[in-house]
Amino acid sequence: MRQETGEVRESDRFPYWSYYDLALFIALAIPCLIVGAAVIQILAWALPFYPQSKAAKAIPAQFLAYGLWFGCLYALLKMKYGQPFWLSMAWVGRWQEIAWGLLSGPLVAVTVAVVGILLKTPDLEMPMKEFLNSRASIIMMGFFAVTLGPFCEELAFRGFLLPLLARTFGNWGGIVLSALPFTLLHGPQYSWSWRHLLLILFAGISFGWMRYRTGSTAVAAAMHASYNLTFFASFLTQERMY
Repeated sequence: MRQETGEVRESDRFPYWSYYDLALFIALAIPCLIVGAAVIQILAWALPFYPQSKAAKAIPAQFLAYGLWFGCLYALLKMKYGQPFWLSMAWVGRWQEIAWGLLSGPLVAVTVAVVGILLKTPDLEMPMKEFLNSRASIIMMGFFAVTLGPFCEELAFRGFLLPLLARTFGNWGGIVLSALPFTLLHGPQYSWSWRHLLLILFAGISFGWMRYRTGSTAVAAAMHASYNLTFFASFLTQERMY
C-alpha cells in the first residue's frame, strides 16, 4: 500500500498498527454510538425548542458518535505509537487528485445505476425516506451524505483498515476485503438485497482502488462524496416527480 512520505519514516513498518488495535477500534464503536445517542436524547428532552424529527435526533447523534470514535483512534495512534494521525491515515492529496476523485464519483454512480438496471434490482422502501419529511431534514440528510458520511467511512475502511489488510493479503486483497465490511454496514439500508449489496461492494472496491492508486484517503473520500451526491440528487429528483 502506497504511503506518502513525511513524519512517518519510510523505514518504519507501515501500517504500524495491529489487528489488536483494529479489534479495539471496532469494540469502541457501540459505546460511542450509545453515548452520542444519549447526549442528543438528553438535549432533545431538556431543550423545549429542540426539533423532534428523526433526522434532528439521529444525524447529530451520529456526528457526535463519529467524533468520539475517531477521537479514540487519534488518541491511540498518538499515545501508543507517537505517530501523526492525518498522515498515518494518508489524508493527503494534491488538488488535481482531489478533482479527479470528485469527477470519478459520478462515473462510478452511473456505472452502478446501469449495472443495477441489468441486474433488475428490486425497488425498495428506503428507510432514508423517514428522514426526508421536511426541508430541514432534507438539508441535514444531504449534508451528512456528502460530508461526514464519506469522510468517516473512508477514514475507517480505506485509511485504517485497508492498509492493515493489504499488508497481510496484498494490495488487491486489502482492497476487496476492506470493501466487504463496508458493504455489510449498508445491508440494513437495502434490506439485505444481494443485488444492492453487490453494487455497494463494487462501489467500495472502486473507492479502495482510488485510495491505492493515489495513495490518498482524501481522494477516495472526495470520490465517495460525489458518488453519494449523485445518488442523493437523483433520489430527490425522483421523489419530486411522483
